[in-house]
Amino acid sequence: MTRSTVTFDSPWRTSTILVTSLTLPGGNRGLLFVRAGPYLEWRGPSFASVAPGSRLTIRSRDVDPRSASLLNDAQALGLTQVTAIDVADVVFFDSDLAFEQRVAIEEVLVDPLLQTATWQPPTGGIDTELLPGVTDPAAQAVALAARTVGLPDLEVATGMHFDVRGDIDDVTVSLLARRLLANQVIERWATAPIAPSFIDSHATAERSVDHVAICDLDDDALLTLNKERGLSMDLAELHAVAEFYRGSGREPTDVELETLAQTWSEHCSHKTFRALISTPDGTQIQPLLQQLRACTDAIAAPFVVSAFVGNAGIVTYHPGTTVAVKVETHNHPSAIEPFGGANTGVGGVIRDVMGTAHDPIAITDILCFGPTDIPADELPEGVLHPRLVQSGVIAGVADYGNKIGLPTVAGAVIYDPGYTANPLVYAGCIGVAAAAPPLPGPQPGDLVVVMGGRTGRDGLRGATFSSATMDATTGDVAGASVQIGDPIVEKLVIDAMRELHGLYTAVTDCGAGGLSSAVGEMAEGIGAEVDVTIAPLKYPGLRPWEVWLSEAQERMVFAVPPHHFEALLAVCARHGVEAVSLGTFTGDGVLRVRAGDLQVLELDTHFLHDGRPQRSMIAELPTPYRGEPTLPECDDLADTLLRLLAHPDIASKEHIIRRYDHEIRGATVVRPLVGEGHDGHADGVVLARPTDTHGLALGIGVNPWYGLTDPERMAHAVVDEAIRNIVAVGADPAKVSLLDNFSWGDPRRPSTLGDLVMAVDGCCAAALAHTAPFVSGKDSLNNEYLGSDGQRHAVPPTLVITAMAHVPDADLVVTPDLKRAGDVLVLVGTTAPEFGGSHFEMVGGRIGRAVVPAPDADAPVRYRRLHAAMQTGRVRACHDVSEGGLAVTLAEMALAGRLGIRVETLPHDHAPTAWFAESNGRLVCAVAADDVEWFVAALGEPATVLGVVTDDAALVIDGITIDDVVMRTAWKGAAQ
Repeated sequence: MTRSTVTFDSPWRTSTILVTSLTLPGGNRGLLFVRAGPYLEWRGPSFASVAPGSRLTIRSRDVDPRSASLLNDAQALGLTQVTAIDVADVVFFDSDLAFEQRVAIEEVLVDPLLQTATWQPPTGGIDTELLPGVTDPAAQAVALAARTVGLPDLEVATGMHFDVRGDIDDVTVSLLARRLLANQVIERWATAPIAPSFIDSHATAERSVDHVAICDLDDDALLTLNKERGLSMDLAELHAVAEFYRGSGREPTDVELETLAQTWSEHCSHKTFRALISTPDGTQIQPLLQQLRACTDAIAAPFVVSAFVGNAGIVTYHPGTTVAVKVETHNHPSAIEPFGGANTGVGGVIRDVMGTAHDPIAITDILCFGPTDIPADELPEGVLHPRLVQSGVIAGVADYGNKIGLPTVAGAVIYDPGYTANPLVYAGCIGVAAAAPPLPGPQPGDLVVVMGGRTGRDGLRGATFSSATMDATTGDVAGASVQIGDPIVEKLVIDAMRELHGLYTAVTDCGAGGLSSAVGEMAEGIGAEVDVTIAPLKYPGLRPWEVWLSEAQERMVFAVPPHHFEALLAVCARHGVEAVSLGTFTGDGVLRVRAGDLQVLELDTHFLHDGRPQRSMIAELPTPYRGEPTLPECDDLADTLLRLLAHPDIASKEHIIRRYDHEIRGATVVRPLVGEGHDGHADGVVLARPTDTHGLALGIGVNPWYGLTDPERMAHAVVDEAIRNIVAVGADPAKVSLLDNFSWGDPRRPSTLGDLVMAVDGCCAAALAHTAPFVSGKDSLNNEYLGSDGQRHAVPPTLVITAMAHVPDADLVVTPDLKRAGDVLVLVGTTAPEFGGSHFEMVGGRIGRAVVPAPDADAPVRYRRLHAAMQTGRVRACHDVSEGGLAVTLAEMALAGRLGIRVETLPHDHAPTAWFAESNGRLVCAVAADDVEWFVAALGEPATVLGVVTDDAALVIDGITIDDVVMRTAWKGAAQ
């Protein structure tokens, strides 16, 4: 052992430190301690580094918060014998590293103040790692870090190590690994130490193609082929393909058949929404997509720039600026791999907005889960526990949004047994751009340029997978349909695209169907020829159809005039983004794909896009009860309110919202969390750039429980709720744009299709009533799970409406938290005994003849008058009345403002109706006592002056007092 002193100059001062070094076995010398003043810091490799190593295990010095979360999840799954789970991160290298290399790696990867590390393999516990071919962004980051310290040729993989304590046996370990620690769709596990897998990164595409015999197959053989290849086609479509190739005198290649399946999938072609629909008595129903488009055309809103065209809807609310908005679903992938499904759902919808040449500015998410307290033995076979799904989905949303640098600003989280096997994940994105003429589209001779991430097997057949019903084998057979995102790469693509304006004639994203969808859609009517062997690959061995159909993430496709290509490459190089030209747009209307000299696809784009036979479907329309409702009884109003506040749908979502960054970019004026303690929930959010006086409001409407009883009224109600939410924060109801997202069961079942038909009717009626056009939408059908017992588990009919509107003055926004004792509370709108599908029914039991809230014909005028009143700055608080009724609304306002309420007048003589009915079109506003008369007159309709705001932090309704602490415990306790 030797000691020496070293003097060095830092940017701040000259320092002298004491270095202690030790001669290690083998003659290696390692720096062990550095002492500077009173501080002693470990700066060298771990003692296990004495031996050669290829595995680095990194642990937190303090308690790792992941350990407590995993233990809670394990015990929730019934594994109560597990008493502790310790977590460590693992980095695998493809060869033993020399001592100096290990020192360099630890210097980059290990924070000596917060972490410890060892190169010694464990002697027990559980190891997990990603399956070969699954995107591993962490490994890519480690490899990049290794290159920066002079280790350029390392192959890297990452994993996790778990030490489990308790009275456990091999059966418990296996259950824990399979149900909690490893998702076997994308990961494998083993008793530590695991033998890691590596893939050679020197990538080339395989040049081979198969021809698929289809022309002479009978119906049974066609259906067998359809199932074996996962095509998700119906028999008429299979016959159309066979007939086309009989006419062509040849059999299709595997690339052609997969391309047709992707293009014709429900996910991509929306064949139910384009179908010919009739009722059993022969009455014809206009195709659903036509209805929605006709509704928007009839409204003819001057602010609509583009509706139902391209990747996103585009509107303009302010001269010189356009806004793009899109909401997508990623349901099936999130069911089998929650983190990856949600993660890439966010990444995909961001690229949808990028595909309209707009710069993304914010994200939304709406999440639907099964009950998180369901016993594990009650789960259908092959289904992940809702607790794990929720944890993974939220982590996936947070990971992508936070890393890419976009605020997650609006959303909802709801729970229902119908989502146990079929969770729903909606992700939305908003983008802005300087107003400009639309892109001209690809021109003959333009280059087909792909930019961004590399191509791998992740995401194969995702479009057809999302069009099918899931069952117990889905996770085993659809693993390649799951994608893992890399938000850092997508951030680089966004940065590069900001400098590409004027260099391309068209752009779209690689989403469902990958290059097949992106190039195929861009080539419609013009044709293109590409060579898939040019595409940058993550690893070798991909067949041509896999490169063509892969849904690998973070890729955009451009049509680039040849004289702009070098300039585009220069921009991409400056931002560290790969870009290559795969071929050209030809002008002959034929899509051709080669693998080098081998032709693997040749399809007329007219057949590709217009050759699918239109479906004919039967819809059995529901006949919901809309007569005189039953008046429910309620023995304990206060207790019912507390149970409603504790209900998972109503309870605080603060613990979820705080996982997301909703402040980044500095434009969130009304945040998801508001009030004195920053824990009240806003109705909508408002975005405004710091330099602007105007802004955008976003609101969400969703209520599937209404749809179980009356899907038409449900649709009208959620449109009204979404608009009500943005009116409540100060948006202009005359400038509302709507998006519809339908998640339904199998529409081939006539009753299910009938519910969908009526929901579309309700959407159109509500949009026309509010003169609010639909500008974009998405249908996600076949959200069903077929159990091993033959029982189908379908989601409740779920319609998510997103409303976006102009906020004329961002300084006049309104939030729901009460501001001042002495203010007067006014209920606008009328209250009726409408309890069908209500949360009062959920906590109190079914009501005999309950009706879903009816449309409020006066609501559109009411909202415009309320908006005008808000523009005076005299409305101090506003909150919409929705789930749980008036009593829940008042409790939330009081809790958010840390103030009390005394209600002296109720809006209905029947107490349960007054407290808990969920009638549409209602909001509670707080105004100064001197402004009450003015406010009621400004509304131009009867309103209920409920009572006053007090400073005693209690809610008093009709003489019944509920303490603030009790309400807060109910509201927050259920969510923790």
